[in-house]
Amino acid sequence: MQPQIKDYIKSLKRDDFDSNKVNLHIHTSFSDGEGDAFEILRQAHEKGYQKIAISDHNSVEAHKLIQDEILIPAVEFDVWCGYVFMHLLAYGIDINHPELTPFYAKNKRETELDIIRIFAKRDIKKLIQAIHNAGGIAVLAHPACCWAISLDRFVNKLISLGLDGLEVYYPYQRHRGIIKFHTAKSVEKIADKYNLIKTGGTDLHGKNLL
Repeated sequence: MQPQIKDYIKSLKRDDFDSNKVNLHIHTSFSDGEGDAFEILRQAHEKGYQKIAISDHNSVEAHKLIQDEILIPAVEFDVWCGYVFMHLLAYGIDINHPELTPFYAKNKRETELDIIRIFAKRDIKKLIQAIHNAGGIAVLAHPACCWAISLDRFVNKLISLGLDGLEVYYPYQRHRGIIKFHTAKSVEKIADKYNLIKTGGTDLHGKNLL
């Protein structure tokens, strides 16, 4: 990751996400989203977004086709950490870095079907190391939905493996609002406690940006 992009992400505040200036969690038809990646980027420019991140499940196919000044290369990996199934967002990566290649989906089904994605066999320690070696940062997606009995202890374990941040500014809508095990407020407290990078996004799966 270029230092200015990492510094930019670290500088973001709640208002940047609440005011629709930034959205770092967007899915397209390259995984389980409905929206066309080119159309979503067009909307982002039209609506005046400063930055967006297309973060398809286990896939960077959108980024192979699109590069833009407001688009941050990203991906959302399915991975297990002990007994906890989790989603790990990678931001600012070199999508062609050889250490990341083994972690990408081998077919479209591995980007969209929950029953297949939950059997992911990615090694969390090696994945975070690969993200770092590819110049990126590793962020735990929608932490309030993690199955961990103690989110604090779970995040602390991830930090020991190299975790850089938590997705703090997240709306917890649809099924994410139903299966929450922790509160959004507790997530932010943990991020502050461990001085983690705070990110956010809408987890868009539809066709239209707000």
